[in-house]
Amino acid sequence: MKKIEFKTTIAATPKKVWDTMLAPNTYKEWVKAGWPGSDYKGKWAKDEKIRFVGDGQGGTLAIIEEFKPYETILARHIAVLNADGSEDYNSEIAKGWVGTLERYTFSESKGKTTLTVGIETNPDWEKMFQDGWPAALNALKEISEK
Repeated sequence: MKKIEFKTTIAATPKKVWDTMLAPNTYKEWVKAGWPGSDYKGKWAKDEKIRFVGDGQGGTLAIIEEFKPYETILARHIAVLNADGSEDYNSEIAKGWVGTLERYTFSESKGKTTLTVGIETNPDWEKMFQDGWPAALNALKEISEK
């Protein structure tokens, strides 16, 4: 697995950034900058499953392993979702996703929040993250600072 990291500093409280990042309507707004049509289904809470999906494209299934409001989220991808919504745990594509991690850390200093996104991924998916996260974080910053 390859570890990569992205950071942004946002002129807002961790609560505001957290709420903007996770609320269904604003999630769709900021995430489309990196992955148009992306959304999630599920509940952001410890031990809950979240389905990250794209318009008719499938997606991934993750479990929230760590959830500390306004501080950190750790999601472990456990399956690939096919376009029909079925869960794939065993294909070659799934083997490249299963076990990958995403950690979101929120830290506050002087009225600003630094959001760090840490990804542990198969190197085959690194370009997708390198292309998507900077744009998505910039959009999240803009929305959170309104």
